[in-house]
Amino acid sequence: MDQLPAALERAGNEESWIVADAISRALENSEELHSWRRLLLSACMKGLVAMYSSNKDESKQEVERSMLLRLEELLHLVGEVDPDDWYSLVKTGLKYRYRDEAFLKVLNVACQLLYKKESSL
Repeated sequence: MDQLPAALERAGNEESWIVADAISRALENSEELHSWRRLLLSACMKGLVAMYSSNKDESKQEVERSMLLRLEELLHLVGEVDPDDWYSLVKTGLKYRYRDEAFLKVLNVACQLLYKKESSL
Protein backbone atom coordinates (compact mmCIF):
# COMPACT_ATOMS: atom_id res chain seq x y z
CA MET A 1 0.00 0.00 0.00
CA ASP A 2 2.91 2.35 0.69
CA GLN A 3 4.31 1.95 -2.83
CA LEU A 4 1.00 2.40 -4.62
CA PRO A 5 0.97 6.23 -4.73
CA ALA A 6 4.33 6.22 -6.52
CA ALA A 7 2.96 3.74 -9.07
CA LEU A 8 -0.10 5.94 -9.59
CA GLU A 9 2.11 8.90 -10.53
CA ARG A 10 3.33 7.15 -13.66
CA ALA A 11 1.42 8.14 -16.76
CA GLY A 12 -1.16 5.63 -17.98
CA ASN A 13 -1.23 3.31 -14.97
CA GLU A 14 -4.98 2.62 -14.89
CA GLU A 15 -4.65 -0.80 -13.23
CA SER A 16 -3.09 0.74 -10.14
CA TRP A 17 -6.04 3.12 -9.85
CA ILE A 18 -8.38 0.12 -9.66
CA VAL A 19 -6.38 -1.11 -6.65
CA ALA A 20 -6.41 2.40 -5.15
CA ASP A 21 -10.22 2.53 -5.48
CA ALA A 22 -10.50 -0.83 -3.70
CA ILE A 23 -8.29 0.45 -0.86
CA SER A 24 -10.42 3.59 -0.62
CA ARG A 25 -13.55 1.47 -0.24
CA ALA A 26 -11.83 -0.65 2.42
CA LEU A 27 -10.87 2.49 4.37
CA GLU A 28 -14.35 4.02 4.02
CA ASN A 29 -15.07 4.31 7.75
CA SER A 30 -11.47 4.64 8.87
CA GLU A 31 -9.51 7.53 10.31
CA GLU A 32 -6.88 6.91 7.61
CA LEU A 33 -9.25 7.70 4.75
CA HIS A 34 -8.53 11.44 4.59
CA SER A 35 -4.74 10.99 4.53
CA TRP A 36 -5.15 8.23 1.92
CA ARG A 37 -7.22 10.56 -0.26
CA ARG A 38 -4.58 13.27 0.08
CA LEU A 39 -1.98 10.79 -1.20
CA LEU A 40 -4.27 9.88 -4.08
CA LEU A 41 -4.85 13.55 -4.93
CA SER A 42 -1.12 14.21 -5.02
CA ALA A 43 -0.51 11.12 -7.14
CA CYS A 44 -3.31 12.13 -9.51
CA MET A 45 -1.85 15.59 -10.04
CA LYS A 46 1.65 14.19 -10.55
CA GLY A 47 0.27 11.61 -12.96
CA LEU A 48 -1.43 14.32 -15.02
CA VAL A 49 1.79 16.36 -15.09
CA ALA A 50 3.67 13.29 -16.32
CA MET A 51 1.00 12.63 -18.95
CA TYR A 52 1.00 16.20 -20.20
CA SER A 53 4.78 16.32 -20.35
CA SER A 54 5.12 13.04 -22.22
CA ASN A 55 2.06 13.31 -24.49
CA LYS A 56 2.25 16.84 -25.73
CA ASP A 57 0.03 15.94 -28.69
CA GLU A 58 -2.98 14.87 -26.58
CA SER A 59 -2.88 11.31 -27.91
CA LYS A 60 -4.28 9.70 -24.73
CA GLN A 61 -7.40 11.79 -24.31
CA GLU A 62 -9.53 9.04 -22.73
CA VAL A 63 -6.97 8.37 -20.01
CA GLU A 64 -6.55 12.10 -19.40
CA ARG A 65 -10.31 12.61 -19.15
CA SER A 66 -10.66 9.85 -16.55
CA MET A 67 -7.76 11.31 -14.57
CA LEU A 68 -9.31 14.77 -14.72
CA LEU A 69 -12.62 13.39 -13.43
CA ARG A 70 -10.74 11.63 -10.64
CA LEU A 71 -8.90 14.87 -9.83
CA GLU A 72 -12.14 16.81 -9.59
CA GLU A 73 -13.70 14.18 -7.34
CA LEU A 74 -10.67 14.09 -5.04
CA LEU A 75 -10.55 17.89 -4.86
CA HIS A 76 -14.14 17.92 -3.62
CA LEU A 77 -13.39 15.23 -1.04
CA VAL A 78 -10.05 16.58 0.22
CA GLY A 79 -10.48 20.33 -0.28
CA GLU A 80 -6.77 21.16 -0.14
CA VAL A 81 -3.65 20.43 -2.18
CA ASP A 82 0.09 20.50 -1.80
CA PRO A 83 1.20 23.88 -3.23
CA ASP A 84 4.08 22.32 -5.19
CA ASP A 85 1.79 19.74 -6.81
CA TRP A 86 -0.73 22.46 -7.63
CA TYR A 87 1.91 24.72 -9.17
CA SER A 88 3.26 21.89 -11.34
CA LEU A 89 -0.20 20.88 -12.52
CA VAL A 90 -1.26 24.42 -13.42
CA LYS A 91 2.04 25.26 -15.12
CA THR A 92 2.29 22.06 -17.15
CA GLY A 93 -1.43 21.89 -17.86
CA LEU A 94 -1.59 25.43 -19.19
CA LYS A 95 1.57 24.88 -21.21
CA TYR A 96 0.33 21.76 -23.01
CA ARG A 97 -3.47 21.76 -22.62
CA TYR A 98 -4.49 25.41 -22.73
CA ARG A 99 -7.01 24.59 -25.47
CA ASP A 100 -8.38 21.44 -23.85
CA GLU A 101 -11.91 22.12 -22.64
CA ALA A 102 -11.88 19.28 -20.09
CA PHE A 103 -8.65 20.49 -18.49
CA LEU A 104 -9.87 24.09 -18.35
CA LYS A 105 -13.18 23.04 -16.82
CA VAL A 106 -11.47 21.08 -14.02
CA LEU A 107 -8.98 23.91 -13.52
CA ASN A 108 -11.87 26.34 -13.09
CA VAL A 109 -13.60 24.07 -10.56
CA ALA A 110 -10.31 23.59 -8.70
CA CYS A 111 -9.68 27.33 -8.52
CA GLN A 112 -13.15 27.91 -7.13
CA LEU A 113 -12.67 25.19 -4.50
CA LEU A 114 -9.12 26.06 -3.51
CA TYR A 115 -9.28 29.84 -3.51
CA LYS A 116 -12.28 30.39 -1.33
CA LYS A 117 -11.68 32.41 1.83
CA GLU A 118 -10.54 29.59 4.17
CA SER A 119 -8.21 27.96 1.64
CA SER A 120 -4.66 26.91 2.52
CA LEU A 121 -3.24 28.35 -0.72
